[in-house]
Amino acid sequence: MDFGIFTFGELSRNISTGAALSPQQRLKEIIELAKLADQAGLSFLGLGEHHRRDFALSAPEIVLAAIARETTNLRLGTAVTVLSTQDPVRLFEQFATLDLISDGRAEIIAGRGAFVESYPLFGHGLDDYDALFDEKLRLLLELRDAAVVNWQGNLTQSIPGMDIAPRPVQDKLPVWVGVGGTPASFARAGRLGLPLFIALLSGPARFRRLVELYRQSAADAGHDSAALPVGAGGHFYVAPISQQARDTFYPHYRAYFEQNMPRPVDHFPRSTFDDWTEPGGGLLVGSPQQITEKLLDIHATLGTSRYLAQIGLGGLPFAETARSIELLATEIMPAVNKEIGVTAR
Repeated sequence: MDFGIFTFGELSRNISTGAALSPQQRLKEIIELAKLADQAGLSFLGLGEHHRRDFALSAPEIVLAAIARETTNLRLGTAVTVLSTQDPVRLFEQFATLDLISDGRAEIIAGRGAFVESYPLFGHGLDDYDALFDEKLRLLLELRDAAVVNWQGNLTQSIPGMDIAPRPVQDKLPVWVGVGGTPASFARAGRLGLPLFIALLSGPARFRRLVELYRQSAADAGHDSAALPVGAGGHFYVAPISQQARDTFYPHYRAYFEQNMPRPVDHFPRSTFDDWTEPGGGLLVGSPQQITEKLLDIHATLGTSRYLAQIGLGGLPFAETARSIELLATEIMPAVNKEIGVTAR
């Protein structure tokens, strides 16, 4: 199984002092964390896309390009690109350029987005929420597959047989579909034969039937459903001792929920946090052994071949985030791959 990390670059205020990192500080820390992940042997780094003052990442492609020059092995992508409000041509050009800079390490995880501020910002209506994504995804795949494109758009521009350049190093730039819990999104990814990335904010049991729908939709469309990768990712923090992990992470997770979610909550209680960290829950917080057991459950339930840990939530200090990445790479990743009989790359 491949392992990686991702971040939205949120700028949570410390719940005691009210202070938060500046966007400049946060971006510098993200680049340093990427270097640590690369050195530790993780496989993927994903950056989110948000257009609010409480997030530092509105242009992930630029940050990924900076990281490309500081790393050698990490695959570099989004988590997710809000494709509905992007121009697919410009997006493809940017990621083809990133692929050239990184010697073939670029990927796109495309989704509709749980945050909707980019729709009015870029002149789109929420009435077209799904239709925009569907058409733009099909256009993005056309751009990926052909160096000269003829395209008749409805919600997108029409392209009259024009060059699409530059072309990436990779023959086909990897495009994953990022999904939450909407059955139609799973079915669409399957029909198109695209890899699936699940935002696993609850336990894996909830998604079992949805992954079955994905694979059945792929098979019905003539794809080799067994060969399609399924990845999952979610909120993550690990420390040597379980209680230490919970006590350290809870104040920051509370800050994240109360400040940075699409619909912030007035109060996020410790009891809810503790419930979510229990076996079967979607929150991966605890000791390396506990996290390993949860990841094996996710793999057994959903057939995942990739797990991405969302790190540094809620203003968690750099040193704590770095230690969590180290434990993921040195203890959890080898333990999971040994158990499922896979040699870690």
